[in-house]
This record gives sequence, C-alpha cells and structure tokens, in this order.
Amino acid sequence: MNRTMVMAWRNRKELLRDPLSYIFCLAFPLVMLAIMTLVNESIPKEAGMTVFRIENLGPGVAVFGQTFLMLFTALNVSKDRAGSFLVRLYATPANSRDFILGYLIPMLEISVMQNAVIYAVSWILSLVTGNPLNAAGLLVSLLVLQISSAMFIGIGLLFGTLFSEKAAPGLCSILISLGSFLGCIWFDAESLGGVMLKICRLLPFYYCTKLGRSSLRLDFGGDVFLLPLLIVTACAVLICTGAAVVFRTRMRADLA
Repeated sequence: MNRTMVMAWRNRKELLRDPLSYIFCLAFPLVMLAIMTLVNESIPKEAGMTVFRIENLGPGVAVFGQTFLMLFTALNVSKDRAGSFLVRLYATPANSRDFILGYLIPMLEISVMQNAVIYAVSWILSLVTGNPLNAAGLLVSLLVLQISSAMFIGIGLLFGTLFSEKAAPGLCSILISLGSFLGCIWFDAESLGGVMLKICRLLPFYYCTKLGRSSLRLDFGGDVFLLPLLIVTACAVLICTGAAVVFRTRMRADLA
C-alpha cells in the first residue's frame, strides 16, 4: 500500500503541476457550461429544447470534463513509458497493481474535485436562472458519475500503455469528440430518433450522460437509471480490467 501511495502521490503532483490540466479539465468545461447556459436563455420556451437547461447541461458538462481525464491519463502513462521511467521502477519491489492503482487513485481524486466544482457552478447558475437544482440530486449524481470517471480513466490507461506519447493523445482527442457528440451532451438524441439514436445507444457515452442526468433528477427508473448504471458499471469494470491485463503484459515484456 505504501508503494501505491508513493506512486499515486507522484502522479497527482505531475497532474497538478501541469497548467494545461487546469485549462482542459476545469476551465474549458466551465466556459462551455456558462456559454450554453446563455444559449439556453436565448432559446424561446416554445421551441421545447431542454438539452441546455441546467438540470441537463450540468451532468452533460461533467461527463465532458471526464473525457479530458482520459487524455491526461494516457499522456502521463505514455510519457512515463517513453522516458523509461516505468522500466526503471520495474526493478523496484513494486508490482503491476501498485502502478495501476498509482495512476487510477489520483485521477479519481481529481475527478471528484472536478465534478464538485462543475456542480457547484451549475447550482449557482440554476439560482441565477431561476431554476434551482436539488442539492440531494447533485450529491447523488456526483457520486454516481465516479463510475463513468473510472471508465474514462481506464481507457486512458489502456491507450497510454498501448500507444506512444504522440499517438495516445491524438486517439484520445478523437474519442473526446466522439464521446461528447455521441454521448448526446450537446443535442437530444431522443428527439431525433432514427439511426442517430441507435448509434448512440451502441456506445457507453450515451449512458454516461443519461446516468448523470437521471441521478440529478433523483429519477431511479429502470430505463433511465438502472439500465445506464448497469451498462456504465460493466464497461468500467471491463475496461479497467483489460487495461490492467495489458499493462501487466507490457510490464513483463519490458522486463524480459
């Protein structure tokens, strides 16, 4: 456990010392939150567009922010591999579990703080716009969204292990774009229906957003909460397990 905490402390320090992490993981999502709130205020109520209402926008932006945790996890792991940092650590008594948890723990901690800030600003904006959010719903959604955080961080760990420090961030950027679009953060797939909705339902990003929104409303129905919870949890477990197996295999190959 001490070896894990040392690794986690080092990775936490690396992330907090990087100014880009504050820009992409916090500032950018908050700017989008403010801009889309202004857009929503400009939309006539007769249009019936609800995707930019704060009760939907807040959880959507929270999931959007999590995608950048994937990017920085992949970048951190791939840079450590490129600089032979991990290879040198392999000679220590630390095992693969220590390394994997050493990457996961600080990123999950950052995710909690990131989502807490986004929801705090969402609550303030909800008061300004005259549509106050439920404090209990905010807390429940904050806790539930850590499952999707684990999924995105697991993807980052997998990409960072498999690809170079140049390729991994580029692939994550593509996934950020796909995740924000097919996750229905900026548009309502339910109202569109058809092929677009079917495509969205094939990927876990759609369920991450749906899970965050339903938990914020304290709506625990089967289709809106339980099914997304099951799918996101299963994806998080499978991806993190797969990332751990690939990392362990790569570790043994590097030691050979």
